[in-house]
Amino acid sequence: MIQEFHLPDLGEGLTDAEVVQWLVAPGDTVTLNQTLAEVETAKAVVELPSPFEGTVSTLHAEAGETVAVGAPLIAFDVPGDDASEPEPGSEESTAQTENADADDTEATPPNLVGYGAAPSSKKRPMRRVRRVMGSTVPADTAVLEAAPHDVLPDEAPATVRVGERPRSTPPVRAHAKRLGVDIVLVAAEVGDRVITREDIDAYAERVGARTDAPAPQHPAISVLGTTDARETRIPIRGVRKHTAAAMVQSAFTAPHVTTFHTVDVTATMELIATLREDRELTAHKIGPLVVVAKAACLALSRTPGLNSRWDEEAGEIVQHHYVDLGIAAATERGLIVPNIRAADSMTLPQLADALTALAQTARSGKTTPAELAGGTFSITNIGVFGIDAGTPILPPGQSGILAVGAVRRMPWEHQGEIALRQVMTLSLSFDHRIVDGAEGARFVKDVADILEQPGRAMLLR
Repeated sequence: MIQEFHLPDLGEGLTDAEVVQWLVAPGDTVTLNQTLAEVETAKAVVELPSPFEGTVSTLHAEAGETVAVGAPLIAFDVPGDDASEPEPGSEESTAQTENADADDTEATPPNLVGYGAAPSSKKRPMRRVRRVMGSTVPADTAVLEAAPHDVLPDEAPATVRVGERPRSTPPVRAHAKRLGVDIVLVAAEVGDRVITREDIDAYAERVGARTDAPAPQHPAISVLGTTDARETRIPIRGVRKHTAAAMVQSAFTAPHVTTFHTVDVTATMELIATLREDRELTAHKIGPLVVVAKAACLALSRTPGLNSRWDEEAGEIVQHHYVDLGIAAATERGLIVPNIRAADSMTLPQLADALTALAQTARSGKTTPAELAGGTFSITNIGVFGIDAGTPILPPGQSGILAVGAVRRMPWEHQGEIALRQVMTLSLSFDHRIVDGAEGARFVKDVADILEQPGRAMLLR
C-alpha cells in the first residue's frame, strides 16, 4: 500500500525547508532510517531518514524546491494490502468508530529522532486566542460587504477576535502586501489554518489584484562591448536569511560596545612551536586560536557577566556556570556559529581536536541544528583573513564575542628596547546592559596576560 511521508517538524520552529538533493529515486528499495534526502533549513543542512521500509513510489519535490512543513515529500509502496472500507452502518464500521482512538496509536508512523514530538492525538489542538483588552466584539462587516462576494465564505463569522493576527509567515505577508491583498480577508476565507502564498495568489486572481504587475526592468548596458546584465540577483534564503535576521535582531536589541587591545603574543607563538614539536601532541592541531579559546574560558571565570544572557520576559540576567563556546565559521551557505559544549572543562589538546572537528563539519555543511543552539560566549577568527581588528555583532542570546586578529611581526617595545615582536589585536564586543566597561576591560586584560605570559594561566581558576 502507498504511504505518504510529509516534511516533518525539524524541531526548530521553522515553517519550510529546501530540498538540497535526493539520495533515492523512484523504484529504489529503502530500509527503515535510510537517509532519503538532504534538506536545508534556515540554520543547517539536515539529513532525513526514512520512517518506512519499502519501495520509493513518488518524489513530490525536486532538488532546489522549497517544501512547507507538513506538505507531502515522498511516497512509498510498503508491504501490506489496503484494508477495504466497511459499509456505513455495519457492525464492523461501528466497531471501528468506537475503537478509533485505540487504533490511532498503531497507525501512527514511528517517531524518529529529529522529527519533533509525536502527536498524542489526531485531533487538532485548540489555538490560543490573542486578545486586546480581553474582549470579543461583533464583526464590523463593512469591509467584508464592500469586497467582491465571490471571495467571501458562505457563512461569515458573527464575531471577530480582536487583536488576533492572521496565521502566516513574514514572506507570505510581504507577498500579500506586494499584490495589494488584505490578508485579513484571506484569513476570513481560509479559516483557522496557516495562510500560504497559494492562498494569496488565488485570492488575488479572483479579485483582480496586481498579480500581473511587472517587476522593474533594468535594461542590459553594454560594457566593453558585451551585452551582459550588470547585476546578479541571489535569493535570500537558508542560512544566510536566518543569519541576517539574527544579526538585525541582535544589533537593535542589545546595546553593543567594543573595546580593543593589542598584545605581544611572542611567548604564545613560541609555546605553540614547542608543542608542535612534541611527539605526543603532533596529532593535535594546536594554533593561536586554540590558545585564545583556552585563555577566554579561563578569563570568563573572573568575568561572569560575559558568560550570561538577558532574559527579557523573566526580567533576569542568567549567568551560566559552564562555557559552550561558539566559533564563527564562514561557509558557502553563509556564516554559522556552532558550539563546543563544555569547552571550559577541556584540556588544550581536547580543545584543539574539538575545533578541528567543528571546522570540518561546518565546511561539509553537516552542522546540525543542535550544534548551532545554546552557545554562551563566542569567538570569531578574523585574523585568518588578514584582518587586525573589527566590531563583531553579538550572537542573539549572548553577551560577549571576541574577535581574534592576525598575528603580525612589528616593532614593539620589549624590556625597554624596540624589537621585532609578534603582536595580535583582540576586539571584544559586549552587551552593555549586562557588562560594564570595567568588566569588559578586565576580561580582555586577563586574556592578554595569558597570551603575553602563558604561564599566568596557572594563576587562574
